[in-house]
Amino acid sequence: MIKVLRIVNRFNLGGPVYNVTYLTAFMPDEFETVLCGAMPENHEGNALFIPENYGVKPVIIDSMQRSINPFSDRKALKEIRKIIQEYKPDIVHTHASKAGVLGRTAAIKEKVPVIVHTFHGHVFHSYFGKIKTWIYKTIERRLAKKTDAIIAISDIQKKELSEIHHIANAGKITVIPLGFDLDRFRENKEQKRKSFREKYNLEEDEVAVGIIGRLTVVKNHELFFHSIEKLIEQNNSKVRAFIIGDGERTDELKSLAKVIEDKSGKSVFEFTSWIKNVDEALPGLDIIALSSFNEGTPVSLIEAQAAGVPVITTNVGGVSDVVANGSTGFIINGFGVSDFASKLSLLAEDRELRQKMSQNGWNFVEHKFHYRRLCADMTKLYHQLLDKKKIK
Repeated sequence: MIKVLRIVNRFNLGGPVYNVTYLTAFMPDEFETVLCGAMPENHEGNALFIPENYGVKPVIIDSMQRSINPFSDRKALKEIRKIIQEYKPDIVHTHASKAGVLGRTAAIKEKVPVIVHTFHGHVFHSYFGKIKTWIYKTIERRLAKKTDAIIAISDIQKKELSEIHHIANAGKITVIPLGFDLDRFRENKEQKRKSFREKYNLEEDEVAVGIIGRLTVVKNHELFFHSIEKLIEQNNSKVRAFIIGDGERTDELKSLAKVIEDKSGKSVFEFTSWIKNVDEALPGLDIIALSSFNEGTPVSLIEAQAAGVPVITTNVGGVSDVVANGSTGFIINGFGVSDFASKLSLLAEDRELRQKMSQNGWNFVEHKFHYRRLCADMTKLYHQLLDKKKIK
């Protein structure tokens, strides 16, 4: 039995939690996996229901926090080292930044045979100032030297990590795209659409545009809000905008929404907070938008296409690997409101175009982003690393 200790930052709603869950629940029987991570912060959606739904019971590291804190970080490091000492894993696989720093440091100190890290995104631009960013890069470069394999979730991310930010050489980085349980997005779509639209009193001819994610600066919600504003100014489309998520900018964005609504005289924006089962919301929406400054592989876009919802997105991170531009949605270069609003208007006005993109979406993501492909890719990499260390 090959023992894997899998560590994720926090059990908050998002792609990393789904992926660590599938890699814990669905890897071949030769692998035994313990999953651990921290609890989400107050403004984040609690995602512990995700592993629980798949029969996975995680170990909670209470001391691991999102922000840098010497006291809590030392405590978390000690806690992870204790888990390693007791479990004696053959592989420690960390996911995302904080788990990557503390988990790999603990694994190095405890001489774990194989150490793997997945970048689900990165914080090397659009998050912090120059000094803090330099510190993060320096830490990641040092850890990369003692990491047996680094996983990027897209070809673009691999290029960023190796050629732009120089975290590690390309030979150490393996591209393994994310994988999801996509089948649930195909089930009972008509009933889900009816239920969602009845709940929010959406008329049949109203176009529902959604944006999903944390309400935080890097998500650049202003672009989305002002594009909606331009849309309702320029044509007679009946549009409703759904902001699905929560975060530190909730009050600020609600104020912006009120200014736009007061100016237009229309009630447009609906703040839903987090929706636990997003597969029940997506069929009720007609378009999914993403306006971020920085992303890894945006989960909301993959899920939207699986549900047959066309997308519009800024061209950041691994977006071009996730969306078939012009076929399943539109990718916008830059962050200009005019360009974003123009394509949004095209989708909102053209029902036939939305239907065509809807049909293309499932075919595009079905095999590329399914958890079965994810587990097969990870099994292959693990065996390569174990064979290299002559571990059976």
